[in-house]
Amino acid sequence: KDAGRPATEQVTSNIGSGPFRFNESLVRPGASFTYDRNEKYIPRQEPAEGLAGGKVVKVDRVEWQVITDQQTALAALQAGETDFVLSPAPDLYPVIENDPNLELQVLNTSGSDLYIRMNFLQPPFNNVKARQAMLHLIDQEAFLRVMAPDSRFAHPVTSLFGNSTPYSNDENTGWYKKGGDPERAKQLFQEAGYAGEKVFIFQITDWAAASNAALLLADTLRKIGVNVELGAMSFGEFATRRANKGPVENGGWSIFISDWSDYNFGDPIGTSFMFANGDKAWWGWPKSDEYEALRAKWVVAETLEKRQALAREMQGVWWDFVGAVMLGQIVQPAAHRKALTGLIAVPDSRFPMWNMQKA
Repeated sequence: KDAGRPATEQVTSNIGSGPFRFNESLVRPGASFTYDRNEKYIPRQEPAEGLAGGKVVKVDRVEWQVITDQQTALAALQAGETDFVLSPAPDLYPVIENDPNLELQVLNTSGSDLYIRMNFLQPPFNNVKARQAMLHLIDQEAFLRVMAPDSRFAHPVTSLFGNSTPYSNDENTGWYKKGGDPERAKQLFQEAGYAGEKVFIFQITDWAAASNAALLLADTLRKIGVNVELGAMSFGEFATRRANKGPVENGGWSIFISDWSDYNFGDPIGTSFMFANGDKAWWGWPKSDEYEALRAKWVVAETLEKRQALAREMQGVWWDFVGAVMLGQIVQPAAHRKALTGLIAVPDSRFPMWNMQKA
């Protein structure tokens, strides 16, 4: 029906297909969204496995509530007013684990890798030595402590291909050092000809992990003599300013901190973070013709072994030109009442709602 509409005509209804149907009549924007079991859906017969297998719905309705305050969300979970909290704050883990009715469970098994992205177009990071300085400067364990205080769910990551993909490798990772190497970083900034240019770092205030990391990064850079300005702003403001390719004094930027699914680092063709084609690349606009020539070979690599060998070559080049710098991997658990069972874990941030049931 929608495919037959003129291209100029807007689609006005959200229907959904598959095991659930989107209940448009119960939508409360900013408050809740409701999904009902699709009685006409016929699932496959094999057991559910990630996003594959039989999608058997065992509840009549799922209602997603938007509760921005973490304490309020936990109180609702403890009282049985809700059954599931997708991303509880780390400082609430002990409360959850000490409640006999609640459970922490890792459902996004690959988690997210946080990273520093530098602006290749403007000083000082248009110089490869300055980018290499950042690689040596970062103490991943220190950053993980401020981003994810519970060490059970935080891990260093040194591979461009993440920790959980078949292509993760240790090529050209000699820069990694517990505690970082600030003296080496300071030396590399000097070799880059750094002359006190302002380094503007986005601080995304409505994302606690990235905000804390930005504060630590600013302090770490100042200790080796870098002139840093922190720009505190909401994610929406950041998303607008990030597109500015100009110098800092004209509203441009030097560094932002973000994350990407560890699972997606296994796909250098579909993951735009892994592009290095200059102006056509993702934000930060990294450029390496040598790396791009290797990445182009991925689509014709016929076997796992050939792609693994290619991944080592690509990673070797990436850590030379430094397309980005990793801060660490966070595998954040969800919280749910123990009466809610059958939750499906997947190596990504998607949350399958089928198969779960409530006692």
